[in-house]
Amino acid sequence: MLKKDRYKAFVDYFSTHNPDAETELNYGNPYELLVAVILSAQCTDKRINQVTPALFERFPDPESLAASTSDEVFTFIRSVSYPNNKAKHLVGMGKKLVEEFNSVVPEKVEDLVKLPGVGRKTANVISSVVYHNPAMAVDTHVFRVSNRLGLTSRATTPLAAEKQLVKNLPKDTIAMAHHWLILHGRYICVARKPKCEICPITYFCKYFEQKYKVKAVLPASEAKKEE
Repeated sequence: MLKKDRYKAFVDYFSTHNPDAETELNYGNPYELLVAVILSAQCTDKRINQVTPALFERFPDPESLAASTSDEVFTFIRSVSYPNNKAKHLVGMGKKLVEEFNSVVPEKVEDLVKLPGVGRKTANVISSVVYHNPAMAVDTHVFRVSNRLGLTSRATTPLAAEKQLVKNLPKDTIAMAHHWLILHGRYICVARKPKCEICPITYFCKYFEQKYKVKAVLPASEAKKEE
């Protein structure tokens, strides 16, 4: 199966079966999402959702966060991964938002990455989820699943995978495809032992094709759409 056919099958399947995919992080505004995504690095969304209600109650806006200390923020996030570093990042992020962006979460990736604790992945999440830009955030799930499906090839870094995905996906699906890949990687195409036996998209999966020595072929229902 050609790569362009895999992309088409990927978009066709998920746009039909999960058209409203979204982040599993709980948030009420762009500031809260930014805080949650910073905290979610190398940590589960479930854990972050347990921590953020009290955190947001104490720090409801960038001003209150900027006026705090990393020691105080730490008391709210002690159960997440790397709490010391993240506490420092959050306070620094709050100050930067207040001082340089008038307390408004910026839209552009190049501005977002200026904030402490915000790398390219986090910036792309905010740009796509909040501002609906065609940005592709590549985390471990996206990197793994896109490679297994055969959407990316020889991509040795998240940036390389991002460029390939953005180049080949229809522009209006890029932001949504980020969620499709994450959720599929979180619940089915898991890292150690992918659940191929229950996976509904093995018919265009390169990993499945190579592992089980079968040829990727569109099912009759999908093939008919091609006619």
